[in-house]
Amino acid sequence: MSSMTMNADELPDDLNALKAMVLSREAENARLRQIIKELQRHRFGRRAETLPEDQLLLGLEEAEQVEADGLEGKEHALSDLRREQVARRRVNRGALPAHLPRIDVVIDIESHDCPCCGNGLHRIGEDVSEKLDIVPAQFRVLVTRRPKYACRACEEVVVQAPAPARLIEGGIPTEATVAQVLVSKYADHLPLYRQAQIYKRQGIDLDRSTLADWVGRAAWHLRPVHQRLLEHLKASSKLFADETTAPVLDPGRGKTKTGQLWAYARDDRPWQGADPPGVVYVYAPDRKSERPMAHLNGFVGVLQVDGYVGYRALAAGNSVSLAFCWSHVRRRFYELAAAGPAPSPAKRSGASPSSTRSRTISAVSPTRNVAPFGRTRAVRSSTVSRLG
Repeated sequence: MSSMTMNADELPDDLNALKAMVLSREAENARLRQIIKELQRHRFGRRAETLPEDQLLLGLEEAEQVEADGLEGKEHALSDLRREQVARRRVNRGALPAHLPRIDVVIDIESHDCPCCGNGLHRIGEDVSEKLDIVPAQFRVLVTRRPKYACRACEEVVVQAPAPARLIEGGIPTEATVAQVLVSKYADHLPLYRQAQIYKRQGIDLDRSTLADWVGRAAWHLRPVHQRLLEHLKASSKLFADETTAPVLDPGRGKTKTGQLWAYARDDRPWQGADPPGVVYVYAPDRKSERPMAHLNGFVGVLQVDGYVGYRALAAGNSVSLAFCWSHVRRRFYELAAAGPAPSPAKRSGASPSSTRSRTISAVSPTRNVAPFGRTRAVRSSTVSRLG
């Protein structure tokens, strides 16, 4: 994992220190080998055996943090190594985005007189460096004042500007505040009770139920946007579809039930398509085939899916052509190879090698929830010819 190679002169002369270094490297390598093994299982293994991507990233983060901690100690102990690492960071750190605001901090000399002869110094250049800074979230209160005006001659006349509309009538949040709560909950997976704790540290007492009320009301206002996005995607000629389980609260039972989130996406960037990428999620209580049929009603084109049989109902007519996923087909071969070598059927039954290969490929084709290999290949071939 270390990005720095050591030569013989940099190795410690003390035998115990050298043994400790070797043991440390062995432990680090063993951990990295385990991470690679889990990555391979995540990529090729059965879905029930796959490790969540977040867990893999946590393992990589920990290994990188351990490495950085060791390098920091070595850099402070060895000045030459410190200069080498600083130069390497300057090469690999990349450029900070141009749209970020720049705040100039000028560090000038105390005197502009020459320390040798006393004459005035003139500027010949400057060294410029940049650091990424973060301004913590700052809460503020927007105070709206609406002056009232009256006529001295007409006592009953009072004129005042109308109050601006609020996203949540009678509530205290601005649109930006509600948007922040939504992004934190759904994009950053930060539960509402944790957000309430963050606000509490800033002296803002917001109950979790209050935040939940904001989220529910915002969802009602965003519903037309969601529907319009789905209609916009269904106007495309190519879409991706997939579904995944989601635990849903089941009031009255004190437990959760399993729902389904269906995702429909468009991404034409790999082949320089003009349409922008987009994805829409639709919740359904089950995985029945009528769910995607209802969601994609009116769609005409190619739908790329996995091997789930529920999508086949979409291809019953002539409006939708299914393009199956090659990764799922490859996974079957991987599982077959992972099972280890098996006795040759030809040796047991005297069958010809060609018939043996035919039966082997047929055995790879799943019997449930996955399209047969031959049909997958035929559909993909016909799809490619149409797209070309």
